[in-house]
Amino acid sequence: MKVHDILQHINHEDKKVAKIVNKAIPKIEQLVTIIISKLKLKGRLFYIGSGTSGRLGILDASECPPTFGVSQEKVIGLIAGGDSAIRKAVEAAEDDEHQAWIDLQKHNICTDDIVVGITASGTTPYVVGGLKQCFKHNIYTSSIICNENMSISKYSNTTINLPVGPEFVTGSTRMKAGTAQKMTLNMISTSVMIKLGHVLDNKMIDMHINNAKLEERAINIIMKQCLIEKSKAKNLLKKHGTVRSVINHYNDTK
Repeated sequence: MKVHDILQHINHEDKKVAKIVNKAIPKIEQLVTIIISKLKLKGRLFYIGSGTSGRLGILDASECPPTFGVSQEKVIGLIAGGDSAIRKAVEAAEDDEHQAWIDLQKHNICTDDIVVGITASGTTPYVVGGLKQCFKHNIYTSSIICNENMSISKYSNTTINLPVGPEFVTGSTRMKAGTAQKMTLNMISTSVMIKLGHVLDNKMIDMHINNAKLEERAINIIMKQCLIEKSKAKNLLKKHGTVRSVINHYNDTK
């Protein structure tokens, strides 16, 4: 194929993903509702996965603190092979069906928590074994898979199935399957954080302000929410530290 044809074919396959995710919304909604209830009661959300799936879970978990201001211990991503597998493939690590439970125990996993296993095939031993142990210990479980009628569903209270079909490069689940998983994780964490009150209208009022770009964004939010000029918004942010604190202070003193 010419490069143009390769790109067109990949894009053609990618167009199918959003429709597949849309069909799974009832199951995603069911999971989100449970996560909200768990996190309200001081529980935690864990993602477990290997390879691309594991990295996507870690990505989603790692973006929650800066985006929504929650603790790093509120949403936790675990990957087969440990942190070194984030950058370099540790393919054999996914075959250990006992390691996920060991990794979860290091975080004192309990029935207050919820564990979401991410595996495109639905057969990854690291994920299946982890969910099996969680299920055995009455910890709420969910799975995000891209194959239908997989045995992992036996250990999953809520199964989100995203059957995207064969990949353009056969077996390369970083493609459509990875895209579907990423879209679903975006929907899960964002909707959970909105319902937990970390978003005002569509503004990230609890975001961590740790660079110039985010400071400018925070100032703009304050200007729009409080209807004040930039210099005043900047001074209030400097004084109170967070967008939420500024808005609360401004509303209290109006």
